[in-house]
Amino acid sequence: MNSEVKIKLLIVDDHQMIIDGIKSLLRKEKQFEFIAEANSGEEALELLQNHRPDILITDISMPGMSGNELIKALKSADPEMKILVVSMHNDPEIIADIVMLEAEGYILKNTGRKELTAALEKIADGSTFYSEEVLLSLMKRQKKEFRKDLEVAQLSNREIEIIRLIALEYSNEKIAEELFISKRTVETHRKNINQKTNIKTVVGLIKFAIRNELVSI
Repeated sequence: MNSEVKIKLLIVDDHQMIIDGIKSLLRKEKQFEFIAEANSGEEALELLQNHRPDILITDISMPGMSGNELIKALKSADPEMKILVVSMHNDPEIIADIVMLEAEGYILKNTGRKELTAALEKIADGSTFYSEEVLLSLMKRQKKEFRKDLEVAQLSNREIEIIRLIALEYSNEKIAEELFISKRTVETHRKNINQKTNIKTVVGLIKFAIRNELVSI
């Protein structure tokens, strides 16, 4: 991203202390511009009539309209709206709901400036950012039953394992090291996965794993 272009942010949280804390963490990061803040989902929707942020940062546990409801409304009205969830919840069921709503990122409120900055920059560049702690929690999500649809049946055990590692944001090099295979072999597996699932993004692969109950202990 052009360093001269500011990343415009709108923050939504029912606790003003959290809003002030995020602004304080990013005060020295000159690439960000705070254009508005809201203490509820309803207020955020009103602000969005006159403000267009590059990224909307939101909590999920709020009175009135929840963060989940806000994300659903925003994505329905504008699928291109980029959303970063900043939450105290590390519950895999809650995280899974956010993934299914296709939010671009999810980090915890105990995060530091470095991770918050990295999340915002990656999302602004068109990528996604689910913190390692959040992804690990999601990947340990317990399942009551196991189901395979046609797409999963077409995937090899190796491809399923690679999907899990991709979801944990492993690079091709790291996947190769983890599975004791070559980088070229990993690249081939990823191309096969893309062709079989027609999925190109990390969030899409996480959603695929959840839908087909591949994330289990």
